[in-house]
Amino acid sequence: MKSLSRILAIVLKELTQLKRDRMTFGMVVMIPLIQLMLFGFAINTNVRDIPAGLVDHSNTALSRVLVQTIAATQVVTFSERYSSVKEAEAAIVGAKVRAVLIIPRDLSQRLARHHSVGLGTPAATNEETSRPVAQWIVDGSDTMIASAIKSLRAMPLSELLDKPANRTIPTFEVELLFNPEQRTVVNIVPGLVGIILTMTMIMFTSAAIVRERERGNLEMLINTPVQPFELMLGKIIPFIFIGGIQVVIIISLGHVVFNVPINGSLWQLALATLLFITASLSFGLVISTLARNQLQAMQMTIFVLRHSILLSGFVFPYEGMPVFAQYIAEFLPATPFMRVVRGVVLRDATVMDMSIDTLRLLGFIIAGLTVASLRFKKQLD
Repeated sequence: MKSLSRILAIVLKELTQLKRDRMTFGMVVMIPLIQLMLFGFAINTNVRDIPAGLVDHSNTALSRVLVQTIAATQVVTFSERYSSVKEAEAAIVGAKVRAVLIIPRDLSQRLARHHSVGLGTPAATNEETSRPVAQWIVDGSDTMIASAIKSLRAMPLSELLDKPANRTIPTFEVELLFNPEQRTVVNIVPGLVGIILTMTMIMFTSAAIVRERERGNLEMLINTPVQPFELMLGKIIPFIFIGGIQVVIIISLGHVVFNVPINGSLWQLALATLLFITASLSFGLVISTLARNQLQAMQMTIFVLRHSILLSGFVFPYEGMPVFAQYIAEFLPATPFMRVVRGVVLRDATVMDMSIDTLRLLGFIIAGLTVASLRFKKQLD
């Protein structure tokens, strides 16, 4: 009986301590709530509203009807128009769009031949009748995006001309760039760079200030002339080299073991990863100034890592998420880096081609170091 009362006393003590630890208590409630909302609404393998470009060489009423018919499927959203195929391919490399529809000048003739076979009308040549109505050029590095566009390949156009469709000839030709075999590992390995760096870099620095406080080293730092910004920089610089080693290991093994192509410049890759490593370390320092102990720092690190995996586009396509989830994703450094690293490694893009995402990474660095410096107080709490 005395043993039971002692156990009960410890249980009450732990509950009281948990109640006083507001951050831990808040995460106990918020983590399942946020995860439920994300899995219920944001995580969607049925990709819709893929940003697509249009090259309309026909520029007729018929081509406009064709575009409207495709848009009605809600698989793609035509957000850009280009005057040439070369310009459209450059937009795919820069991740401005994920696919481009190319409508030929002889659209009306192709539609007529396409439906004439379905009606049993003799064709002039096999080459003419086998020509699709139009062509899709797709960023094949993301297998889910490629599969969604390929679902339009046999899209029936019977409603367009009020005639039966030819089921033997595909409506659209689909050309997959950068990953024509649709190997999942090609998309996963570059993205894995972002996830591993997020986990290790934020974990290393999230407990940096907390560790100094728990070990009593903060007293010595208070008595030195070191400024808060200098302390923040000194904390992150050693880990930049560690992050560089991790990137070399992941990319090298991915290329050798899994035959993942490295189409871009290694210097561009180095610059992109340097920005992301610094941004992640800055993010970790902010967590370190918020956390009161190493347990809280670890809890917040796991919280950030979990959402980086779910929302950055590593597993689920960014385009498949609702708008509110995309807004949340943009507050994570992994989201812009995921686009940049895949663009550099797979599509031979440059950091300047991905200028918007590059500027976001720079913004994370500046904001993270500034907030961490302002929150760090050279005094004991």
